[in-house]
Amino acid sequence: MAISAESSMKVLEDASRVSPPPGSVPTTTLPLTFSDRIFLGFPSSWIAYLFFYDFRYPTSHFMETTLPELKTSLSLALQHFFPFAGNLVFPPLPEMPYILYTEGDSISFVVYESSADFNHLIGDHARHSPAFEPLFPTSPPAVESSLSGCMQKPNMAIQVTVFPNMGISIGVGFSHVIGDGRTDAHFMKSWASIYRSQGDLTCLDNCLPNFDRGLINDPLGPVSGLFMKNERVFQATSASARSKIFYDNVRVTCKIKRYQVELLKDWVKKRCIEVNGSEPIWMSTFVVTCAYTWVCLLKLQYQNPSSDDSDEISYFHLPVDYRGHLKLPETYFGNCVLLRMTTAKKSELLGENGILVAATAIGKEIMEFQEQPFKDAEASWAKVVEVIKMLKDSVYVTSSPKFGVYSSDFGWGRPRKIEFSNIAMLKSVYCFSISESSEEEGGVEFGIPLALNESDSFDTIFHGHLLNLP
Repeated sequence: MAISAESSMKVLEDASRVSPPPGSVPTTTLPLTFSDRIFLGFPSSWIAYLFFYDFRYPTSHFMETTLPELKTSLSLALQHFFPFAGNLVFPPLPEMPYILYTEGDSISFVVYESSADFNHLIGDHARHSPAFEPLFPTSPPAVESSLSGCMQKPNMAIQVTVFPNMGISIGVGFSHVIGDGRTDAHFMKSWASIYRSQGDLTCLDNCLPNFDRGLINDPLGPVSGLFMKNERVFQATSASARSKIFYDNVRVTCKIKRYQVELLKDWVKKRCIEVNGSEPIWMSTFVVTCAYTWVCLLKLQYQNPSSDDSDEISYFHLPVDYRGHLKLPETYFGNCVLLRMTTAKKSELLGENGILVAATAIGKEIMEFQEQPFKDAEASWAKVVEVIKMLKDSVYVTSSPKFGVYSSDFGWGRPRKIEFSNIAMLKSVYCFSISESSEEEGGVEFGIPLALNESDSFDTIFHGHLLNLP
């Protein structure tokens, strides 16, 4: 099976900038909330997505016809999502960083042509991770403002890559300090709608972003200081983690169909009643599919477990959204996620009831968060920090099926594939992505990084267990 393919990249346009329409946005300053500040110094503070679309036209057609319309619609979108065109400003301590947009601020917009095999890149099979690296926009460097003397870092960058007569990829990178995955998904769907409607902004009626920071009263109080105190705790791990994102490994896409999701739910419910005498405390598509993937990754790592591993702990990290708890609108622009962690013994995860053990652990964590989202926040965050510093025995999931990323249709059809930059694999640490299925409503798909020699084994484990649940 082919894993990598030789390709070249040719610059078509590398000095372009896109701003909101002149005079459309006044100078605006937005403070960072406690949840935004969590991501200051975080290893994954720059996030990027690749949206692959069918586009069976030559490069000349894209440059002459499509590119101008993409830029125009992007400019109109930035009129409403202006923080992405602005900068994150770092004043001298002890002042807090903040978001600043001023007239003329813009985002970098570059265009490349690639000779890579488009169909290979959008496949579900094992694909060499470094092949994706040149397609993602890079994080712009911070610069010192000539007016204030403060360091300023751009909040977004976009790279479009043309695969002649086959397709295009739109790479969108942004600072996690500015917003979470739901915020970026909202932006992408809005940009696509404006392009599709040929600039008719009425398509955004009732779904404009909300920037009202007054809606958020810091529920953590002094705990916000804890996040700032730990701002640099990730620096030792940051360089290592980032360098491994496009490490010499492969990416695979694993899909769980809607009927298989229901099969998993039924199995967990039935086994829970048999083992515990009661139904699961929390059941959802996210819980059962993440539990299944957690177990499969552990089975891959411990295909021949020994008794010495019986008491070792595996850590599972998941993002949780608290918009509902603070009664925030779905269109609120900013971060509304906290990172939570649950654990289970490896021996129990590897046992015959491993999926039940994993689902119970994840479900319990979500239930406790739903009941009291900010209870013991300081202790919970401290534990997360310590485990992240260890870079050991952990599984992380990023994104969510609820974001609806496959709804970003510019008029060329739904994306053929979406890839996330921040999935990575270290020695005993996996970070995988989850989204809704590109093929059917109710299904999910995972982007999973694996070592070069692991893809066949993982395929057997993942799909074999789905077909043979006891």
